Amino acid sequence: MALRVVSVGIDTLADWQTIHNLIIPTSPLSVRDVAERSGRYRLTLGYHDACLVGNATVRPPAHDVPIATVIVRILPEFRRRGFGSQYLEWVLSDARSLGARRIETHVLASNADGLSFAQHRGFVEFNRYLLDGHSISFIELCLAEEG
Repeated sequence: MALRVVSVGIDTLADWQTIHNLIIPTSPLSVRDVAERSGRYRLTLGYHDACLVGNATVRPPAHDVPIATVIVRILPEFRRRGFGSQYLEWVLSDARSLGARRIETHVLASNADGLSFAQHRGFVEFNRYLLDGHSISFIELCLAEEG
């Protein structure tokens, strides 16, 4: 049940987009949006054997603020099989290697599985926000052990 994590390339932008839009339908992205984000953030895909099981984002810390944001999205049919935990460990390691001293994540409030996953792994809520024109908020959480 090993997870293989690969960086998103030009040929896998649409795969990353599909997962994002399935899990965050209230804020869909175009392939162009994903390409733009791939220049600022670390976008990856997670595979079990040849099966695509999820994607992730690591937003690196800014030069003067040692906070990284990590977001892991696992397709519903692959949840509760350990892939999310493996993927989270991978992105946490990546974020820490970039100098992050605080780790945050964002979860769509209607994503009960994602919120439960984050909370059971030590993330605690510290803020909620609405995007302009939206009615479902995003929940910001930080990893408690990071402060």
